[in-house]
Amino acid sequence: MAFHEYIRAVGTGPKSNRELTKNEMEDAMECILNQSVHSEQIAAFLLGWRVRLETNAELKTSFEVCEKYIKRKTIENSIELGYPFDGKADNPYILPLVAKYLKKFDLNIVVSGDELQPAKNGLTLKQLHENIEFEDNIHYFDRADYFKELSNLTKIRNILGLRTAFNTIEKLLNPGNSKYAVNAAFHKPYVVKYNELFGENYDHLVIVKGNEGTPEIFSKCKYWLNNNGEISEHLIDPEYFGIKYKKSTSIISKKDSLNMTKNPSSDFEKLAKLNAAMFLIASKKSSDIKEAYEMID
Repeated sequence: MAFHEYIRAVGTGPKSNRELTKNEMEDAMECILNQSVHSEQIAAFLLGWRVRLETNAELKTSFEVCEKYIKRKTIENSIELGYPFDGKADNPYILPLVAKYLKKFDLNIVVSGDELQPAKNGLTLKQLHENIEFEDNIHYFDRADYFKELSNLTKIRNILGLRTAFNTIEKLLNPGNSKYAVNAAFHKPYVVKYNELFGENYDHLVIVKGNEGTPEIFSKCKYWLNNNGEISEHLIDPEYFGIKYKKSTSIISKKDSLNMTKNPSSDFEKLAKLNAAMFLIASKKSSDIKEAYEMID
């Protein structure tokens, strides 16, 4: 089918918009990833699709197409962390501080990075990796190496300047064949969406309402566990553990962000322990955040 028919399906208004069939979605995604159609058509489809709202079935098919392109390298006993590709703008990364607490559990961390994508304009994981030496149990995957087709869409996405379906799909592409994963969700409906989209790829997937759309815990928040299709909701409150860290609510410079990670305060270091405890839950080494924190501490 001509690509403009896919644009028509997502961009002609409520009366004419429709869900793409599986075959149509596969073809559309192949055209986009291979850039076999004009960049203007790709941008038009992505924008229309976002406004019309992507269905779970369309996202699932798109993810399945993406999987055919990914070059994977297995990292044993690893947990994948689903970071957004638009970076962190208001607070520093806690990731580099967490890894050392997981070494005694022989647990590896897998993260992915790329050039900045829309729309937050924060410090990216790629920039973090370039400026801070990671612990040897953090395995960084550059998307330009393991999924160049998606990486090559960066220019088009930045010209568009808005979030697209790729912001949802790209967070857990599992380049390390990890058994466990933690992803972040801003809104509760995404808990079900992420479990449907990614859940079957892992032995255990935890969804957390993390800081700035990352799997990092900075303040009182909820997390969700999926046990045999039953999703349960749980609460984490840093103050319960004596952590008084006050997160920022305004943009900080990238230099300040890096300095705060390199020179952590006492409470920021305690937050790192709490995040490590969450990862013990994700990797099934504990089922209770209090118990997990005691294991770390």
